Amino acid sequence: MLPLLLASSSPYRRELLERLRLPFSWTSPDIDEQRLDEEPALELVKRLAREKAQALATSHPDHLIIGSDQVAVLGEQILGKPHTFERACEQLLAASGNHVTFLTGLALLNSSTGHCQVDCVPFTVNMRELDLPRIERYLRAEQPYDCAGSFKAEGLGVSLFQSTHGVDATSLIGLPLIRLVDMLLAEGVSLP
Repeated sequence: MLPLLLASSSPYRRELLERLRLPFSWTSPDIDEQRLDEEPALELVKRLAREKAQALATSHPDHLIIGSDQVAVLGEQILGKPHTFERACEQLLAASGNHVTFLTGLALLNSSTGHCQVDCVPFTVNMRELDLPRIERYLRAEQPYDCAGSFKAEGLGVSLFQSTHGVDATSLIGLPLIRLVDMLLAEGVSLP
């Protein structure tokens, strides 16, 4: 098997990838993550996942490089990482009682052959009705300022959900393992 490289500095993605019990290394790619003019969210996450993997191909020849990117979409609006308490409050108030769809782009690049598989895995969260005091308590407890949509599904953020819908719950956290296994198998990686 070619060495596996995760093109991400995300501790959440590393924790997910560890579930597959495959040896891997990780490094953060240096790319411009700005959305192109009028670029649909689906195309944005696929492009960024591919570019993250491709950014490390020259420095890591003969690797299987995993790139991933995620955005949360509320109606037509893309919700990024809030970075601040105030912005997280705004995002969660807007999401209250609504559906938020998480689009997770995934790419697996064989830097030896140049073959790159790219996909997007959606996952929808139906949010509970939230008031400002509940949102503020949640944000103080978990501080999810580095998470698209302002919550951590793998933690206390699940208390904000009414229901969820999707084929792969790991896509909600940022690395769709079911689809990744398909891609790894296509590259000849042996998994149990």
